[in-house]
Amino acid sequence: MGEKRNSSGRRRAWRALLLGALSGLLTGYAALTVAELVSAALRPEASPVVAVGGAAIDRTPIALKDWAIRHFGTNDKLILQLGILGVLALLAVVLGVVAARYRRVGSAGVLLFGVIGALAATSRPDSTSFTDALPSVVGALVGACLLWWLAGRLQAKPADVPGSDHPQASWDRRGFITAATAAAVASTGVGLLGRSLNGSQGENAVASRKDITLPAPASRAKPTPANAQVRVPGTSAFTTSNKDFYRVDTALVVPKVDATTWRLRIHGKGVTHPVTLSFDDLLRRPLIERTITLTCVSNEVGGPYIGNARWIGVRLADLLAESGVKPPSKGGPADQLVARSVDGMTIGTPVDDIMDGRDSMLALGMNGQPLPFTHGFPVRMLVPGLYGYVSACKWIQDIELTTFDDYDSYWVKRDWAQKAPIKTQSRIDTPKSFATPKAGTVMIAGVAWAQHRGVDKVEVRVDDGPWEDATLAAEDTRDTWRQWSYPWKATPGRHDLTVRATDRTGETQTEKRTGTVPDGASGRHSVVVTVD
Repeated sequence: MGEKRNSSGRRRAWRALLLGALSGLLTGYAALTVAELVSAALRPEASPVVAVGGAAIDRTPIALKDWAIRHFGTNDKLILQLGILGVLALLAVVLGVVAARYRRVGSAGVLLFGVIGALAATSRPDSTSFTDALPSVVGALVGACLLWWLAGRLQAKPADVPGSDHPQASWDRRGFITAATAAAVASTGVGLLGRSLNGSQGENAVASRKDITLPAPASRAKPTPANAQVRVPGTSAFTTSNKDFYRVDTALVVPKVDATTWRLRIHGKGVTHPVTLSFDDLLRRPLIERTITLTCVSNEVGGPYIGNARWIGVRLADLLAESGVKPPSKGGPADQLVARSVDGMTIGTPVDDIMDGRDSMLALGMNGQPLPFTHGFPVRMLVPGLYGYVSACKWIQDIELTTFDDYDSYWVKRDWAQKAPIKTQSRIDTPKSFATPKAGTVMIAGVAWAQHRGVDKVEVRVDDGPWEDATLAAEDTRDTWRQWSYPWKATPGRHDLTVRATDRTGETQTEKRTGTVPDGASGRHSVVVTVD
């Protein structure tokens, strides 16, 4: 009789555990779908997953951030979102199990997570008002009520059993199944509605992009030389397509900005004529077209975060000059331009670099098309020769003139350098590491870059042998990368292949390896091959 009682007790314990976990998952699902619906009505960026994810990005150590970019590339944000959902699901299970026995504690736990989401949303740089807290708060309230309801169906109540003098505990099976089913169906409906509203909000932005016809530039880029592309299989394309162009930023959700309502404000120190510009204002100005290679500071030696495209835009120096801005080298009071994105990102750029005659621009087009959303539509900033984190603000909406002493931009607050010219670098595209080419002539080829200085020479070394000159492809401009090739008489065995570049200032790429922090990686790229 005792064994039977123990067995029954164990079954009840497992039932409470499993159904409590299910209650928690349903609660989390309902809270998130309601929060997404509310955020769709207010501001999609206020969604708790986006807000918490953004806060996590802001507080992630640089080493871990670089590791994520290195291993996951442009999928790093998807991995983060899946990780957040996984953690939330685990916590929801725990709260559900707790609530099966302690309803108040479990429901209070849900409310606590609502507070955390609200604080994350309102503390984001792009937060516009206290209403950003509402999605998390409303979602948490719905979740807490649902968990209270479901847990109430699980808790045992006295029930008369025929033939027994003692009432036995029983849970509300039918009530729980009905409540759980209703919660799942309702949450799914709310989630679909929220998704639909979020999608419709982006429709205006998509439509505005489709309606844009980029005018012919007043200053065209010169034609790319036919021999700028090395004819060696495995070498990068000289012009990087929009879909293949690297993307490294902190935006969990790509902003969808309507070009018809977009505005850019220019103001700050030394601005004697503050101005607010529309997209059409920029289109009516003389446009320039330039081929420029961009590089991310997170690009390790030999890394993939570099791309070359043809950009169309407005000269930024002209806009600043018309607003009364003078560079500090000519007596201006501001030495830093702070660009602000619609997602709250801030990027600080030296004013002298913008106004020294290089083709700094507010870009409107990329490779003959309006900017893709992932690359900053409707407008982004470009400054040739500087790493992206100090020059290439996407989804730009505000330009403030200030000083480096007065303001630290987003990445500077996280121990990156205030100023970061792109370092002279080179990369072997082919053969790849651990390749097994046949003995004989093997073409080694790749790219080299030293934006705004130009590449003067590329050399290749096999093992510990002498440096040999590679053949340089034609240069497009000093702001683009340059391809190279070298015919190697390969002999059987294992070999180390190394490349180095020299820019037009005479500086040769250093062999000293450094990481990406604080101002970009340095060192020489090498690959190991085994010749058959």
